[in-house]
Amino acid sequence: MDKTTDILLAQGKLLPVMEEFYTLQGEGFNTGQAAYFIRIGGCDVGCSWCDVKESWNASLYPPVETDGVTERAIAFPAKAVVITGGEPLNYNLDYLSHGLRLNGVKIFIETSGSRPLSGEPDWICLSPKRGSPPIDELLMKADELKVIISEETDFAWAVENMKKVGNRCLLYLQPEWSRRNKIMPSIISYVMEHPQWRISLQSHKYMRIP
Repeated sequence: MDKTTDILLAQGKLLPVMEEFYTLQGEGFNTGQAAYFIRIGGCDVGCSWCDVKESWNASLYPPVETDGVTERAIAFPAKAVVITGGEPLNYNLDYLSHGLRLNGVKIFIETSGSRPLSGEPDWICLSPKRGSPPIDELLMKADELKVIISEETDFAWAVENMKKVGNRCLLYLQPEWSRRNKIMPSIISYVMEHPQWRISLQSHKYMRIP
């Protein structure tokens, strides 16, 4: 990339957007709400069970003008945007956030919490990953802690992060999709024994929507 592109990326006026689409939120507290999804390419966490591994390599997605992304987002009936990835906080989201807010759009971000926060999200869904643990700033600001459960040892990871979030943070355990049938009984038993937790399902996959 040339110097001008690098500057615009640093300013957040360009972003390597992988895809944009209008759908329903399928996971966590906001399940069932209509929203415009903006998936930004690039992730250095690299979870083995990631279901969007094609998002990892940001170089596959030429930077696009952020103003255009905003224009497309505000054209839909639901004034809500979910910024996801990849790891969206690898980029400066201040400019995108500002443009969306000027148009009355609520901003929801899904992040591993491994990078400092940019933008002004109305809701932070923090999904911590062992390979790149969340920083304290994000843990304390999280509105929702969503821990993916793939095996029994993941419950200890969930508790470790639970101890670091604020009192108002909602707690969710979500089965890793490919192991959902095997791990679900353990999650159900755990939540019944520890009712401060709730279960999140990837309902969009059951509904067969993006």
